[in-house]
Amino acid sequence: MVEAVKFGHSDVKANPLGLGTNAVGGYNLFPDLSDDDGRKLVDAALANGINLLDTAYVYGLGHSEELVGEVVKKHDRDKIVIATKGAQDTSTGEEIINNDPKFLTEQVNKSLERLGTDYIDIYYIHFPDHDTPKAEAVGALQRLREQGKIRAIGLSNFSLDQIKEANADGYVDVVEDEFSLLHQDHLTDGTLDYLHNNQIGFVPYFPLASGLLTGKYSQDVTFPDDDIRSQMADFKEPRYSAILAAVNKVRPIADRHQATVAQTILAWYLQNPLITAVIPGAKRADQVISNAKAMQVELTSDEYQQIKQIFAEFNAKQSGKSLKDPD
Repeated sequence: MVEAVKFGHSDVKANPLGLGTNAVGGYNLFPDLSDDDGRKLVDAALANGINLLDTAYVYGLGHSEELVGEVVKKHDRDKIVIATKGAQDTSTGEEIINNDPKFLTEQVNKSLERLGTDYIDIYYIHFPDHDTPKAEAVGALQRLREQGKIRAIGLSNFSLDQIKEANADGYVDVVEDEFSLLHQDHLTDGTLDYLHNNQIGFVPYFPLASGLLTGKYSQDVTFPDDDIRSQMADFKEPRYSAILAAVNKVRPIADRHQATVAQTILAWYLQNPLITAVIPGAKRADQVISNAKAMQVELTSDEYQQIKQIFAEFNAKQSGKSLKDPD
């Protein structure tokens, strides 16, 4: 089993494979979600060695936080790391990004209420806005940390220059952004080097690239026009075929470990020294249980390098992030 990891300068520690909970109560993101299924996802995670739960206000406009909080109440809170995110201001009826210190303070307090807890382990500014000085926004979170309401400060979807501005006082502990073997922009743009050199943790989201890195897709798959995947560059030819070919090269490595392709890919992230933790999402409890088994897969150094090399060609063929930053 892997060892617990530390998030930046904070004293927050968790197992390095967490659960992304956008399908827990995220009724505005996915159709036909059940609250009961969402609770089962969180229960399955906690029962299988996953103690890092990553949620956000925008997942169901607070409902994901409520469901996560309900499940956490049945467990030992001190052994669970809750990360949540905020920045979406819906007070005018429209969603705008707001990093104003007063607004962020209000959002932390509301998240505490929804989660039913006295403290949040990691609080991320979900997206940067256009106007608020980044260090002032982080300063508001630092004051909340001094009050004991949060334990670690995070940024999500910030550019490298924005991260540097936000970290002017050295308060930032962790950054969350899209990164996978298919989308390695942050490896080439200097972000991961900056984080590593400044003892700031990195947590990638979309590590399985919308399921493309699980090995579940075949050459003949098609998507209707109203399916978001039909618009994503990764699912368009010739890139789609190239991705499938790369994933197929991982299968022999997975077979040697009696593991799935997804477990093998997740194990690669867990052994990457530039990655602190990884937070794959799931819609079913069996997916959570399967992902957790990645913590038992130990790749050899040769296998690690082989997987790295398999996807190296994608560094030069980036299609950008899958998640567009809101204005």
